[in-house]
Amino acid sequence: MARTAKKAKAVTTTTAEDVAADENVLRIGEATADVVAALPAPESIAAETVDAQEAASASRSGMEILIPLDRLKKSPRNARKTPHSHETIETYAASIAAKGILQNLVVEPEFDAEGEATGFYFVTIGEGRRLAQALRAQRKEIEPTEPVRCVIDTENDAFEISLDENVSRTDLLPADQFEAFRELSKYRGWGAEEIAARFGVTAHVVKQRLRLGAVSPKLMQVYRDGGLNLDQLMAFAVTDDHARQEQVYDGLGYNREAYIIRRELTRTHVQANDRKAIFIGAEAYIDAGGTILRDLFTEDRGGYFEDAALVDRLVLEKLQNIAAELQATEGWKWAEVFIDYPHAHGLRRVYPQPVELSEGDLTARNAAQEEFDALTAEWESRDEDLPPDVDQRFAELEAEIERLDGLRHAYDPEEIAIAGVFVSLAYDGTARIERGFIRPEDEKLKPGADGVEDGETVIDGVRVNADGEVIEDAKGQGHGESCDSSGEVQEEEEGDAGQPVSDLLTRDLTAHRTLGLRLALGEQPDIALIAVTHALAAQTFYRGGEAHALEIRPASAYLASHADGIEDTAPAKLLSDRHAGWAGDMPQNIAELWGFIASLDQVSLMALFAHCASLTVNVVKQPWENKPQAQTTGNRLATALALDMRQHWTPTVRSYLGRVTKAHILAAVREAVGNEAAERIAGMKKLQMAEAGEQLLAGTEWLPPLLRTERPALLASEGADADALGSTAIGEADPQQAAGSDEDPDHEHAEVEGRDQPVFSEAAE
Repeated sequence: MARTAKKAKAVTTTTAEDVAADENVLRIGEATADVVAALPAPESIAAETVDAQEAASASRSGMEILIPLDRLKKSPRNARKTPHSHETIETYAASIAAKGILQNLVVEPEFDAEGEATGFYFVTIGEGRRLAQALRAQRKEIEPTEPVRCVIDTENDAFEISLDENVSRTDLLPADQFEAFRELSKYRGWGAEEIAARFGVTAHVVKQRLRLGAVSPKLMQVYRDGGLNLDQLMAFAVTDDHARQEQVYDGLGYNREAYIIRRELTRTHVQANDRKAIFIGAEAYIDAGGTILRDLFTEDRGGYFEDAALVDRLVLEKLQNIAAELQATEGWKWAEVFIDYPHAHGLRRVYPQPVELSEGDLTARNAAQEEFDALTAEWESRDEDLPPDVDQRFAELEAEIERLDGLRHAYDPEEIAIAGVFVSLAYDGTARIERGFIRPEDEKLKPGADGVEDGETVIDGVRVNADGEVIEDAKGQGHGESCDSSGEVQEEEEGDAGQPVSDLLTRDLTAHRTLGLRLALGEQPDIALIAVTHALAAQTFYRGGEAHALEIRPASAYLASHADGIEDTAPAKLLSDRHAGWAGDMPQNIAELWGFIASLDQVSLMALFAHCASLTVNVVKQPWENKPQAQTTGNRLATALALDMRQHWTPTVRSYLGRVTKAHILAAVREAVGNEAAERIAGMKKLQMAEAGEQLLAGTEWLPPLLRTERPALLASEGADADALGSTAIGEADPQQAAGSDEDPDHEHAEVEGRDQPVFSEAAE
């Protein structure tokens, strides 16, 4: 059977001719056969169509005939009332362009009110193919008179056979479809684009089907047998390693959710948005022979770096290059490289100290500042945007001023010669450089400090001379009464008035002095503040120096043992920078610390005190601890500080949504965005729901109850702005902006009052 002409061309839009039913169309009766015989053959294809006499003598119904496209109409008795979709017409058009019409249309002739044939035909079966050809004709791919092979059916009821066509058929099973696409790619060498053009689908859909076709035959058979659903099969398709797919399948327990399968298959991979992948970059990884795995069925944020060992090697190599450059340019004794910063290194640290700028640097600093001030004065009064060249000049001046200001602090060259640097990977995928750490064996104390003589060193609290010999120290052994082996008191020598008094008397006298100091210090708050700050700073910034007179022992909990990665977050970096700033101002000799603190102005003194005190805060709630009053105090401290955790924490899959139940995710979305948004994701799998929840909560500033802060009573009584600190708690949603309210139906990210979540029993009071 001859096929119609084919012209492959890109498909972009669709147009469907929709012919309304003519009220005067007659029902086809027994006279139809005679009318069909009298119908003229289309002139453009007269050679291929049967003539009227031949049609009259042949069996009328079931006869094949070529009919011009512009003589075909939509049948008013077609059982399909829902129009064909845009995508469906595009698919038909692409398929016909590549392969022609593979299945004949079924038609019946049209009659006018007098029962005469009009020369047009109603398409009973094949309306989608007719619309596809009409689309191609509109695009000038074919002529409007393009012949279409049809079968005339005047015996069956048009409505019934139209219904039969759409009901009594079986689509190709998905598994067979996936493998068939795979066969086209494997044995015919067709790429995704070519297959897409021939079957009227997008290249992305073809790639998805090719990936599904590459799933292990064993798992494909399980899918055919109903042991896996499509979501689970798509999860297995994240990798084409059949052995790994089957290994994960065999190890699945009762929970076979797609996200668990995907997680197990990519457990040894590194996501492209991981800090390691960001640090080395996809290009360097691929150049080193690595491959990136893409998940075609979910948002994979750039894919997965398959070779985790290669990623680690490339990260360490890049960090080592940075460390080597630091040693060469700055002169450090050593530089160690770690992927994760070694927080528990236990080494003493020195910081840069204030130094005077050289005359040349000072001149350059003043000149840059003068030019910056002049530009600012010139442009601040103008109501216009900065020209690109002026904006660039501002940036250059700011960078130069910052560089020269950085020269105001420098490490002591002697300390650089014995100290080292840790180079690690920061939370944001950049290199983290921490300078000024001194190993115990490199410690060198200045002569005269704490009784250390020239050439001596203190190692682990023991004085050692230049030859490595331990030096005994008889100081503090006491010079008072002594007893012989029998316990009798020996006669004392007359002694020297310059000798220290006995240990017993020393304790007695210093006890009285301690009592006097306690009484006096309690009466002078300003000196008490200096003393407390000194005690805190001495233990915060100096290692092993018992220089404080107050028995105040600041303790600082190691938060990394409670929250993985917390030390590499932006808030931790801010705290570290603040600490480094104070450490750089501390005198090198702890004996000078009191004078330094006492000389501070009130604002600086309070700031130092607050910093040292802040390091002792601990409101971590351990499951075995029962300290409700401590937690209550922590809540009150947060209220007094007006702590707003929205500035430091956001709900993500990693930080929250992937670690709670689906009910908690829905509750968070419902509270922050509204019921409609929660309903949209209610039917999703856990991982997909968590990812969707992260996108919905982005920008809403929603916080879980454990991170919310009660609004200060003073602000509440004064009716402070609810948008600034929250309605009920800082970070809690405003009940006046409930999602879907009548007052504001278009508010996309409306928030509602917090709801009870039983898992959080320690919400802010």
